[in-house]
Amino acid sequence: MNDLPSSTLREGLSVIARGIKGQPRWFALAVLGSVIYGVMTVMTAWTIGWVVEHEIAPAIAAGTVTPQQLWTIGGVLALVVLVTVTGVIGRRLAGGVAMFNLGAMYRRQVTRQYLRLPLSWHHKHPSGQLLSNANADVEATWNIFAPLPMALGVIVMLVFGIVQMVIIDPWLAVVGLTVFPLLFLANVAFQRAMSPKVTLAQQLRADVSEVAHESFEAALIVKSLGREDHEAERFREVTHALRDANIDVGRTRGRFDPAIEAIPTIGTLAVLFVGTLRVSSGYLTAAQVVQIAYLFSILAFPVRALGWVLAELPRSVVGWKRVSAVLDAEGSMTYGDRDLPHGRSSRLQAERVAYAYEVESESGEIDHNPALVDVTLDVAPGATVAVVGPTGSGKSTLATIVMRLVDPDTGAVLVDGIDLREVRRGGVSEVAALVAQQTFMFDDTVRGNVTLGAPHDDEAVWRALNVAQGAGFVDRLPEALDTHVGERGASLSGGQRQRIALARAIIREPQLLILDDATSAVDPSVEQAILSRLREASSGTTVLVVAYRMATILLADEVVYLEDGRVLDHGTHAQLLSRCAGYERLVTAYAREAAERAALAAEDDDIGADFDDDYTDRDPRREQQVEEVSR
Repeated sequence: MNDLPSSTLREGLSVIARGIKGQPRWFALAVLGSVIYGVMTVMTAWTIGWVVEHEIAPAIAAGTVTPQQLWTIGGVLALVVLVTVTGVIGRRLAGGVAMFNLGAMYRRQVTRQYLRLPLSWHHKHPSGQLLSNANADVEATWNIFAPLPMALGVIVMLVFGIVQMVIIDPWLAVVGLTVFPLLFLANVAFQRAMSPKVTLAQQLRADVSEVAHESFEAALIVKSLGREDHEAERFREVTHALRDANIDVGRTRGRFDPAIEAIPTIGTLAVLFVGTLRVSSGYLTAAQVVQIAYLFSILAFPVRALGWVLAELPRSVVGWKRVSAVLDAEGSMTYGDRDLPHGRSSRLQAERVAYAYEVESESGEIDHNPALVDVTLDVAPGATVAVVGPTGSGKSTLATIVMRLVDPDTGAVLVDGIDLREVRRGGVSEVAALVAQQTFMFDDTVRGNVTLGAPHDDEAVWRALNVAQGAGFVDRLPEALDTHVGERGASLSGGQRQRIALARAIIREPQLLILDDATSAVDPSVEQAILSRLREASSGTTVLVVAYRMATILLADEVVYLEDGRVLDHGTHAQLLSRCAGYERLVTAYAREAAERAALAAEDDDIGADFDDDYTDRDPRREQQVEEVSR
């Protein structure tokens, strides 16, 4: 970042041009106000010289001040001040509106881009970083528009002032103008020193946001495992790093500011010294020296204003790079222009689908962890198919691909014979709905969480809740549908959140419904009631359900058994139970474990009874048996 005059300056000017293009009218008004301020500031110097020469000097010579002279002096100065203040107000108001409009515009663009990007892109970017992109980085990008209108406007002040100084006395102007190269060099050195420090501080702001977001998201884990001190220490480290970086920025500014402020003061003293000599020689009047000294003192301000812009440039460039990385991201998903058929049950097909997650190794290399391998399935319109398999077999990945949240690495997913990659953006969600195991609730009412802003009336909401077995508990809430559920549904239990999530999908009347273990948080009797009502209410809906419980599996027309990302078998529950050892072992695991526990408990009772009967005649082997059973 030590090449500020070339690389950073060029990139910063590009960011400024983009901002001006985004808010041309407000920026033009801000610059106009700044120009008025600059011109009137120079006019103030001329006015002071004119007042001294035509009103104050004659009054001093006469030894008296007339009322007319007082009114003239006050009126002229008041008029100059009034116009100057108008320029200042116009500059600040218009500049502030331009800056905040740009911030709001690009925050919306960033968040819209987040919604457009595929899930695979989000997997590679921490949520804290994304929050920082949408907030701190956007703010850093456009904060430069606070000093920018002033800096551009006061260039007019600089030009007018230099011309006026030269007109009054070229030699005295030369003495004064030698200070400006010194100011420029000091500002360049300041920016070279500040640029890397500001860049580091901006990056550390993102780190603080990432750590804070992780801690908030993992509040349950942190508290339940007693890791509060560890998280506090982790947050302390990044915040102290940010603190040290900001202190370094302030320390650097503290070293340069006195020198930069001293240069104009030294120049003013030089002008006064040389001006005094020229007055004594008869080349200038006292009023002219006062005018030039005042002009010189105010002309140092435009240089400082340009310095403020240069100080913001590195931060603006860093912020824009982080923002543009999001805006330019395309992900791996492309869209066509086709629509999926509406008004009928959907046929779902997967043809030799394979997918692997990318995993970064310690050396920085990207490895691939296969989740699905050559998966083929065919779900008939209106059928219910259960996807069963051990943990890590790829069930949730399959549900994600079917909903086209990610694309398969190879193979294709088709709905009604149409490859989902040929469907227009948003076309899949119009006919399909996914209910995941981990449900998300917005900080909104129950109604808002079910409708998600869609124009559904309360009758439809209650009907969907009734199918999801949620109408009863919602009716008992303090304000029923108007009850706020809190952030992430904090006021609801896990089962209640799942039932609202089910109602959220049911109310859309999807042609394809994908349930990823969506009833895991409710007890088996409620789950069976939900699935039975769902089957009745959605007789024309094609349902793909990731299932673990027997009650869910028995409601399916067909079962697909996954293991290690492959389809090992498919058919009815009875068929798989008789011919697929892995399936039989998985679905009977709970029953088998319950039987083993019952047998062990019965054996424990028999041994205990024998032990009581033969207590006086102990058998060491039986004692060992009892001890083992107790363990």
